[in-house]
Amino acid sequence: MSQDNDATTWLTPDARDRLQAELETLSGEGRAEIVGRIEAAREEGDLKENGGYHAAKDEQGKIEARIRTLINLLKHATVGESTAADGIVGPGTVVTATIAGDPSTFLLGNREIIAPGSDLSVYSETSPLGQAINGVKVGTTTSYTAPNGKEIMVAVTAVETYVP
Repeated sequence: MSQDNDATTWLTPDARDRLQAELETLSGEGRAEIVGRIEAAREEGDLKENGGYHAAKDEQGKIEARIRTLINLLKHATVGESTAADGIVGPGTVVTATIAGDPSTFLLGNREIIAPGSDLSVYSETSPLGQAINGVKVGTTTSYTAPNGKEIMVAVTAVETYVP
């Protein structure tokens, strides 16, 4: 998941703490480990045909990209409670809705909010669906235009606070 822009992202306090811990681990131990692997692979000789070196460099690139993503995400995060108590759809709410006639339950927000291993679907508040329902009350029916140009009806039937 990439957070390349400066958009504000809503996070639970638990998600913020989990992401901050991941950032600290990657910035410290993660970087140190990968530098050690690169140095060890360099000592093996010819870098052109050194699979261990290239694998370690690829891993280093992934770690650095994740660090940048986490820094940006945490820098632009709003941490707090969701709006579900007011019956209003917003970031951090679990929404039950009928979408194009099919029932669906999902989290409105960022995938980083979800605890690892969760099978709950996530829709960004900046997605077409998210933009259509963000700020509406339970009982509201609205629509959005899908990327294929099709108009899709959405009826919000329930809103709950996301609990990791």
